[in-house]
Amino acid sequence: MMGLMQQRPLLISSLLEHAELNHGEVEIVSCPVEGGTHRYTYADCARRTRKLAKALERLGVWDGDRVGTLAWNTWRHFELFYAVPGMGAVCHTINPRLFDDQIAYIVNHAEDRFLFVDLTFVDLVERLIDRLPSVEAVVILTDAAHMPETSLPRVACYEELLAAEDDDYAWRPLDENTASSLCYTSGTTGEPKGVLYAHRSTILHTLAASLPDVHAFSSHDCILPVAPMFHANSWGIPYCAAAVGAKLVLPGRDVSGPRIHELMLQEGVTHSAAVPTIWLDFLNHVESTGDDTGKLDRVCVGGTAPPRSMIERFHRLGVQVRQGWGMTEMSPMGTFGTLKRDMLDWPEARKLDVLVKQGRPAFGVQIRIVDDNGRELPRDGRTYGLLQSRGPWVTSGYFKRDDTPIDEDGWFSTGDVATIDPRGFMQITDRAKDVIKSGGEWISSIELENAAMGHPQVAEAAVIGVAHPKWDERPLLVVVAKGKPPGKQDLIDYLAGHVAKWWLPDDVQFVDELPHTATGKVQKTALRERFKDYALPTA
Repeated sequence: MMGLMQQRPLLISSLLEHAELNHGEVEIVSCPVEGGTHRYTYADCARRTRKLAKALERLGVWDGDRVGTLAWNTWRHFELFYAVPGMGAVCHTINPRLFDDQIAYIVNHAEDRFLFVDLTFVDLVERLIDRLPSVEAVVILTDAAHMPETSLPRVACYEELLAAEDDDYAWRPLDENTASSLCYTSGTTGEPKGVLYAHRSTILHTLAASLPDVHAFSSHDCILPVAPMFHANSWGIPYCAAAVGAKLVLPGRDVSGPRIHELMLQEGVTHSAAVPTIWLDFLNHVESTGDDTGKLDRVCVGGTAPPRSMIERFHRLGVQVRQGWGMTEMSPMGTFGTLKRDMLDWPEARKLDVLVKQGRPAFGVQIRIVDDNGRELPRDGRTYGLLQSRGPWVTSGYFKRDDTPIDEDGWFSTGDVATIDPRGFMQITDRAKDVIKSGGEWISSIELENAAMGHPQVAEAAVIGVAHPKWDERPLLVVVAKGKPPGKQDLIDYLAGHVAKWWLPDDVQFVDELPHTATGKVQKTALRERFKDYALPTA
């Protein structure tokens, strides 16, 4: 027997319709590339987004066409997030921090027909346009007064496109499994891979991400997503904000610690999300000035694991830290670090032991760890295994490729090594390619890095395995110092109180800066290349 319930498709356009009807007066605040501050409401946004959909159709965009964006977190980019999928096309967010060759590869692989670009990326597109045969025209995300002189052969002004349309547009009644968005991995190993999201997967991800044990979003919130909209759709926050009717603050190009703090105080921000490097800059600024954090209640840290010391610093400011883990292939949410009820009365140190883990799955995501033969391993918090996931917002295959690491039961191999404890909390111990194998045992580079980051004279740290004649590999700690560098032995002695003795690095090297990927993660491939011939003093 089937249930007697209405079959309404889960569509991205319904999020904006809901926000317009029920939260139409709520503000969306942006920091334009042109300068100043832009303010309007969800009702204003919905009207302009319908105009944009009509403009896209007039340009000739139709079902399944890919529309590329090279843009910061602003109201115009937000409008594209809704208009493009709402009229049946695919919004392809492109990371402008990638190398030129990678950007060209991504645009050509996606076969983008149109590019919508912020003013800061016009020069980039001018450099590449002759290598982008599928691109028919470029739309610059500005008004007529700020249109630049450009060598681009086919160019249009965003605001003039919208001005030519009215807002009499009905969102298309699409199948909920229609493709909505396309994001590419950063391509640190091989060519970038495309992950093609659907309306259904996006809506389910939005509902789960807004739950109390995840972001805990509501109409009471003012949300500042620092995570870029070109990085897994700003972790889904632009959709969550509309779903709950939260005030949204889009920071534009400047995401320095002082600027983020200024916006928080100015707009009454209660929640924000960013990678650890952003939060380190923010914390250094706040602590150096002695200022408070206004109404800020909680922050999400993602992209890479925050060190324990970062969580402690936020707690001293009275701000909750919720660590999130996921991947582009997971839309991107997988697990979230929120304490359970009985843990709230634990001593602070014991709470931190849980909060440094990557958290437990939101409903909808399943995770497990397996050995090299695919056998599931115990959830005892000690056994290391290869992390797998599956769920309705986890990829079933890379776009136009057939090499997705998925087994016959639908488990996606994340490439991470992890433990899962009996309470369901998962902890990443390494990327499978980064784990250090010493004498047949595994050493977690991530745990060593997080321990080193707790030293007051360490600004940033990375650990790589270096060849050793007896142990196969031993850890080398690479450090960016905060002020005067600590002594090597002092640093190793400090680590001795935090990790097993046999994990201690065999040497420490100080550098001016660490190499980072386009998404802000430490690029260990570059470090391994730099130190490939390095001779450890213990060798």
